[in-house]
Amino acid sequence: MGYLAGLDWGSGVHAVCVIDDAGRVVARFAVRHDADGIAELIARLAQIAPAAEMPIAIERPSGLIVDALFEAGHPVVPIHPNVVKACRPRYRAAGGKSDPGDAYVLADILRTDGHRFRPLQPCSDEIKALRALVRARDDLVAERVALANRLRSLLDGFWPGAAAIFADVDSPIALSFLRRYPTPDSAARLGEKRLAAFLAQHSYCGRRAPIELLARLRAAPEGRAGEAEADINGELVRSLATILATLVAEIAKLTARLEHAVATLPDGQIVMSFPRAGRVCAAQILAELGDSAPDSRPNSSSPPKPASAPSPMPPEKAAASRFAGPATIACGRLSPASPTTRGTAPPGPPPSTAPHASAAATTPTPSVFSVVPGSAFSGEPGSITNPTTLRNTEPLNSSQRHRVDTGCLMPSRRGRFASTSEISSIS
Repeated sequence: MGYLAGLDWGSGVHAVCVIDDAGRVVARFAVRHDADGIAELIARLAQIAPAAEMPIAIERPSGLIVDALFEAGHPVVPIHPNVVKACRPRYRAAGGKSDPGDAYVLADILRTDGHRFRPLQPCSDEIKALRALVRARDDLVAERVALANRLRSLLDGFWPGAAAIFADVDSPIALSFLRRYPTPDSAARLGEKRLAAFLAQHSYCGRRAPIELLARLRAAPEGRAGEAEADINGELVRSLATILATLVAEIAKLTARLEHAVATLPDGQIVMSFPRAGRVCAAQILAELGDSAPDSRPNSSSPPKPASAPSPMPPEKAAASRFAGPATIACGRLSPASPTTRGTAPPGPPPSTAPHASAAATTPTPSVFSVVPGSAFSGEPGSITNPTTLRNTEPLNSSQRHRVDTGCLMPSRRGRFASTSEISSIS
């Protein structure tokens, strides 16, 4: 008989429910979130079944309890809280919620739908550190976006020009400008020379001239706030700009640390070799995937090669086919052999311009089924003849070789199939 457990996470107390394969409750208890409570949890679970034979469902994939269960040897299966919320009506008619009830729901979901969820795999210390760094940076970036939106909304209310002078209101140069000129009155005497000196002092690396930036500032609509309101708003702008400047600087430090951390990992080199995958994106991918996947590389000590699309043919054949054949138009683009595109001549001797030695050299090779005059492909009654029964014909000249009768295949602009005369007039 197998056993399954559900643990409802709590800030101070954790509810635990253990059931068997038939869904009968074997044990219910609660433990405190401290050292004694965690030790009691591990001991009481060990009295029921060995740790390796008792998977535990929980609503979060990380934390102190998860690490303790991993160390004890329990398989841990994370289940999203939305899944538990959607399954709760299966167990009660009312919409009430309780911690012991959620613990039972988690255990029973693992019993009935456990094949739909993947157990957690322990990660290395480097991956855990990278994951913590990535998630902390993502949280700070979200805070930066929220504060930047608040600052932009505040400026739009009484001084729109300060939000329009630079591209991003949360850039270092924009935040320095707002801390120096938080109100329209403080920037009333700002001229081209003063703005140029300010930009040089803060190492402005943009491509806009001071006169252009000053024109943006003056072209914005003027605020209608009074003197007292403008002073209060100026203090708020200076406070938000100071907080944002500190936040932007810390994000830059975490980004540098993150880029260095992912570059030192072997799997990080592989993920960074993906097309359009920078170091930050590679760190985010690797932090969520972890290092539990089996290594499929033949030799892990060899440096990874950049990922590239496989070539459909050898390089020498691909280079030869690039210039072979007449110019064609496929999917709206000219082929490399088109005379309207620039390119280098193919290697080798120039093609001969001498006439063919015999008529047999110019006779086209028949396909499996060849079109004969009067066949179905010419729009007139006829038959499809096998090439073995064809008689030798005279070679076609250059004008005849490029004229193909496709009357029954090409629809005309008048809604019916076009004839040969219509095709030649269209071409």
